[in-house]
Amino acid sequence: MMTGSLQDKKIILGVTGSIAAYKSALLARLLVKSGAEVKVVMTPSAGAFITPLTFSTLTSNAVYTDLMRGDQWNSHVELGLWADLMIVAPATANSIAKMATGHVDNMLLAVYLSARCPVFIAPAMDLDMWKHPSTKRNMKLIQSDGVYYVPVEEGLLASGLTGKGRMAEPEHILHQIVNHFIQRKSLIGRKVLITAGPTREALDPVRFMTNPSTGTMGIALAECLAKRGAEVHLILGPVGEVSLSSDIAVYPVVSAEEMYHRSRSLFPQMNAGIMAAAVADFTPKKYSEHKIKKQGDELVLTLKRTKDIALDLGKMKKKDQYLVGFALETDDGKKAARQKLDKKNLDFIVLNSLSEPGAGFGRSTNKVLLMMRDGSTKDIPLKSKAKVAEDIVEQLCEVAGWKLEL
Repeated sequence: MMTGSLQDKKIILGVTGSIAAYKSALLARLLVKSGAEVKVVMTPSAGAFITPLTFSTLTSNAVYTDLMRGDQWNSHVELGLWADLMIVAPATANSIAKMATGHVDNMLLAVYLSARCPVFIAPAMDLDMWKHPSTKRNMKLIQSDGVYYVPVEEGLLASGLTGKGRMAEPEHILHQIVNHFIQRKSLIGRKVLITAGPTREALDPVRFMTNPSTGTMGIALAECLAKRGAEVHLILGPVGEVSLSSDIAVYPVVSAEEMYHRSRSLFPQMNAGIMAAAVADFTPKKYSEHKIKKQGDELVLTLKRTKDIALDLGKMKKKDQYLVGFALETDDGKKAARQKLDKKNLDFIVLNSLSEPGAGFGRSTNKVLLMMRDGSTKDIPLKSKAKVAEDIVEQLCEVAGWKLEL
């Protein structure tokens, strides 16, 4: 790995109580040689396998082993905000279980819960522990929370057994970390339009029609693209207060009509568009300037179709532009999504289903099916919407030929 590939990156290395902790010293050395500033956090049991002095010597930084140092408080919040990335290597079955449940009984776990940066884990345990249903369950849970997994490797284990459970070699972990940061810059120069959130269609000054969309999926896509260096333009429906990267240009809108006109004005300058918003299909034909009064037992509303944003952009799309659509269906979803894909001139479509547990509006997780123009599909299992966003962005990069290989 080229020296300087992690220049000026701030990395937390978490070390738990495993015989594989000796590899963490090699990883610390590789990270420092690659230009990173490394701060090590150890669980109390990790000290039985390797000393804090080893890490402080290798990193030229103090090592954190307790929440308190004498009468001084080690701020886990400050450390969590400091880092560009956190890697727990080795991550034992015990620490993974605590991460999955939010259990905090040491400095490392407190830092994990405070970290706003990407978190990676490199598990290390014996074969039967790795294969145990509880470990599998905990791994799925923390990955759904957005934690990145460095795959275990196969070989001779501390028990004398041979199989999966070995912590990945330090060089392999370093490669994945470097790859993460390179991906963050792989889309510099690309401009991407995203629509997200619901729209509101006003009936009168105090009432409107809308849907439960929170915009979480579209916002996750915007953040993912911005982290990779893309110039992101997010047209966002009314979702309340959200915390967004300062690198993202946000255009607040309310109605489907506003979203339509903003999309049309921005798309010609874009390399791609991702239509993730839950846009109302209908809007009141007549808006009442005054609050509608109660009159009788029924109220009849006449609605008209809104303009189809994806359809219009599909007609505008040039050969060097790419367009991704979303479909949320309750019945015969694949057929409906395929029809939308063809009709709207999309490059691929993301099919959601409200019938899937853990998917749909107002959830932090999602499960989708990517449907391509050539008829192929890619099933994305249930995971955090941030992780699903990465899969969708990867597919866009593949379709557009933007993918950067190491």
